[in-house]
Amino acid sequence: MRMRITATALAVCATLTVAAASPAPVMKAARVMENLGRGVVAVRAGSTQVLVSWRLLGLDPEGIGFNVYRSTAGGAYVKLNSGVLTGGTNYTDSTADLTRSNSYRVTPVVGGQEQAPSGAFTLSAGHAVEPVVRVPLRPGGAVKFVWAGDLDGDGEYDYVVDRQTSPQKLEAYSGDGDFLWEVDLGPNSLNQDNIEPGSSAIDLGHWDGVTVYDFDSDGRAEVALRIADGVRFGDGTTWTHENDARQFMAVLDGRTGALRNWSAVPTTYLADGPMAARLGVAYLNGSTPSLVAFMKNRRNDGAFNLMMGAWRFDGDSLDRQWTWERGGQDAPDGHNTRAVDVDGDGTDEVAEIGFVLGGNGSLRYSMGPKGIVHGDRFHIADMDPGRPGLEGYGVQQDNPSGLLEYYYDAATGDVIWRHGGGPADVGRGMAGDVDPRFPGMEVWSFSGLHNAAANRLTEPDTSLRPWPQLGLWWDGDLTMELLNDGKIEKWDPARPTPSGSLPRLVSTWNHGAVRAAQGGPTLVGDLFGDWREEAVYTNASYDELIVFTTNQPTPHRLYTLAHNPAYRNAMTFKGYMQSHHVDYFLGAGMAAPPRPDITYAP
Repeated sequence: MRMRITATALAVCATLTVAAASPAPVMKAARVMENLGRGVVAVRAGSTQVLVSWRLLGLDPEGIGFNVYRSTAGGAYVKLNSGVLTGGTNYTDSTADLTRSNSYRVTPVVGGQEQAPSGAFTLSAGHAVEPVVRVPLRPGGAVKFVWAGDLDGDGEYDYVVDRQTSPQKLEAYSGDGDFLWEVDLGPNSLNQDNIEPGSSAIDLGHWDGVTVYDFDSDGRAEVALRIADGVRFGDGTTWTHENDARQFMAVLDGRTGALRNWSAVPTTYLADGPMAARLGVAYLNGSTPSLVAFMKNRRNDGAFNLMMGAWRFDGDSLDRQWTWERGGQDAPDGHNTRAVDVDGDGTDEVAEIGFVLGGNGSLRYSMGPKGIVHGDRFHIADMDPGRPGLEGYGVQQDNPSGLLEYYYDAATGDVIWRHGGGPADVGRGMAGDVDPRFPGMEVWSFSGLHNAAANRLTEPDTSLRPWPQLGLWWDGDLTMELLNDGKIEKWDPARPTPSGSLPRLVSTWNHGAVRAAQGGPTLVGDLFGDWREEAVYTNASYDELIVFTTNQPTPHRLYTLAHNPAYRNAMTFKGYMQSHHVDYFLGAGMAAPPRPDITYAP
């Protein structure tokens, strides 16, 4: 028998608080992050070679080493390396009998003593030579986005997948592809307009309405979801409300898809209809995660209402911490949100392309008065390692002043340099170190490749800049590779070529992958293995995740990007998908990154 859950029946379970502006939050404890395992992965790198890769964790002791073990066809594990491995956390096995299955695991070595072994990864007998891990899905509709989170608490990432059906659905799978649960988004997901979608519709345009994270820091991830009347949860219960436009934030159990608790979305703009939303995570107090939301709906005059909010889930109640309404303020928004500690005080701010909110929901600064307007993409990172703090780079859409792109101090919003020549709709912009001849990162849209710190062209012929889509850490060096329209590419400053003819490392379609939103993957992130990133696609039948993971060794040793606070926050946001960035400089000539100020969840 299906249960029906009404908003009034559950009112005793939800506590809503609207906090007035208060002093900036102060970090009282280390940031609680995921207690990840070693994430061992193995791929066929050639006819006789297997690349085995695993995580260095954020809090691993200095000098930790590793031994790699292999079990063939279920036999005893045999150590492969002659000496303890203290370099890059990867190993090339050239001695395996690849006609049989091979399982790999690693053991940490601390102070000369082996510790408990990791979980194992099994490479099947006769496995294809490909930089891919394949995860089976149930048959279903097209997939736009995938989220990663440790739903079952085993220290490895599982997957939440959308289905662009009518009505829409969410599905959860273990990391091995075992189906866990389904949520039906109901009749209010039938309106799939990308500007004014239905009240429970997800993943349209730059809206998502979903994110996955361990919000109560108990070691298991939850699923945060904006809901409305008719949503059926993973345990078969249905949310009901007499007003189809009324919306709520819900937290679901990651193991079952059942409702844990909910909180009402404020009704400030309800007269203009339901609000589209994109969701993500920020540590607003520096130690525990909050759900943050960017929400808009359209007025009859064509303009948009903008509201942002934050909620805290403590394992029992889901409490609204604050909301911020733009109203008549000059605060330019775009198609992406980032949560990052812009001023280095240990607490996160919530950043848009033209303004930043503090951890208490107050406006920290706006760049509107400095001539910034709406744009599609922006980045915040340590682009200039010679300059204290983080920098930002953004592009503009039809800025009446002619502004095309700009570079700024992320802590203050002060513009350091700007490039004009428009107005023009600059739809893409990228930041990453792709030219080791110049210190720090390069930034580029369509006006040429510029070294950010020096504001100078690194390649005088502006037509030879790469396409500004996504970055991806893939090969063995410290400069960034590029992920563009299903191609993993490398821009070579010694032999620059136009976007359409860059040296190619991988063509994803050769392995059965189909491109999702805006020609990209469904997810990019450091999901397993060492610090290089994975890119997740589906096959054409939408019954398999195709997870691209590097097949190239590296001597460089970095802790997993998923234990870097800025990077892990970025993994929770979608919008128009962009590259994620750590909060230290990652590139050629980099210094060793500082140990993250984190602690692990139980």
